[in-house]
Amino acid sequence: MTVRMRHTRSHTANRRSHHALKEPRLSSCPDCKSPTKRHTMCASCGRYRGRVVVDMAAKIEKKQEKAKAKAKARGEEATPEPEQIEDKVLNAAELSKK
Repeated sequence: MTVRMRHTRSHTANRRSHHALKEPRLSSCPDCKSPTKRHTMCASCGRYRGRVVVDMAAKIEKKQEKAKAKAKARGEEATPEPEQIEDKVLNAAELSKK
């Protein structure tokens, strides 16, 4: 059998020099100005290239109804919604009207 070549630390490090993680490229959404990844739908308004891809207002309302039903099943009173969720619903509703 032949003796295999050793992998020194420097050669291993040279090979792994390209394994570093890169930070994601972010762009601002033209409609709501929130930072989004390129070539993907905006997570806050649900638009991509000017079109409404996901109705975020309906999605947030559905999430709130589900939370209320879950709280009711546990026998708890529904907690008041935070202002941030209401703002998101209003913003999504305004953008869907455009």
